[in-house]
Amino acid sequence: MNEALQSISERFLSYIALEKRYSAHTATAYRNDLLQLFDYITIHYGETSVEDISHVMIRSWLAQLMEDAITARSVNRKISTLKSFFKYCIRQGMLKQSPMTKVIAPKVRKRLPGYIEEKGMRALEDNVSPVSVTSLHIFSDDLEGHTHQLIFEIFYQTGIRLSELIGLEEFKVDKGNQTIKVLGKGNKERIIPVSERLLQQIAAYMDEKRGALEYIEPLVLLVHPVTGKKLYPKYVYLMVRKYLTEHQITTLKKKSPHVLRHTFATHLTNNGAKLNAVKELLGHANLSATQVYTHNSIEKLKKVYNQAHPKA
Repeated sequence: MNEALQSISERFLSYIALEKRYSAHTATAYRNDLLQLFDYITIHYGETSVEDISHVMIRSWLAQLMEDAITARSVNRKISTLKSFFKYCIRQGMLKQSPMTKVIAPKVRKRLPGYIEEKGMRALEDNVSPVSVTSLHIFSDDLEGHTHQLIFEIFYQTGIRLSELIGLEEFKVDKGNQTIKVLGKGNKERIIPVSERLLQQIAAYMDEKRGALEYIEPLVLLVHPVTGKKLYPKYVYLMVRKYLTEHQITTLKKKSPHVLRHTFATHLTNNGAKLNAVKELLGHANLSATQVYTHNSIEKLKKVYNQAHPKA
């Protein structure tokens, strides 16, 4: 990458981080996308200024990516990066028109989000293993087991993201209004109603961790059951996968915290929740991101129809 392009991209990355408040993960992805494009252009077209980057160059790069078996979904994410970058360049007076106007995004095959059946979630909620012959219970009766069960409960009752769960703070739990305040993407806060039962579990957990641990990270709601420090993503991910696998809670290949978010949304829509309400609970910016859950509802209706209708 030449110095001029590097300077522009660094200013753009500072802009999305400081003004747009994009996450560090998103900023890193944008940086990698721009670096890949600029390296490709330099190798195939020589030193090029931002004004001389054409739709032909970008199409050529995208075609190369697809030849290398990069998925359409990943290509579309890179296209999104470039649209934001060139839009920034126009706003800064460096360009009059974006080369992305002549770049067409490839179609992405829609995949229905996987989710756990209600009986699987009941097993986790009741702490009764559906398969284990050595232990009746799924979670152990100690701080570790109670921490893990509470994590599942919060995921399922709120539909929050992994990063949001880790960032939960004690004072964001409002017992009087039976809500939890969550800090989501773009530092946007949203309020999620929760059950009295979950509030009781949270209160019991907070008392237990204070009695069991010498050190507890300040403000944080959920902490590591041994160190008392803030949870980290890999710990939660591996924990969720372990329980879902060992107790055969679901037949899904993907067993991650995000599956619990899909489960929350799918169970709501299957039971008649309005799509706009689910959108607000999930913290989606656009309704289109939430509409995928209606497909699961339709699939369920088709199954019921085929099983019950005499002419099916």
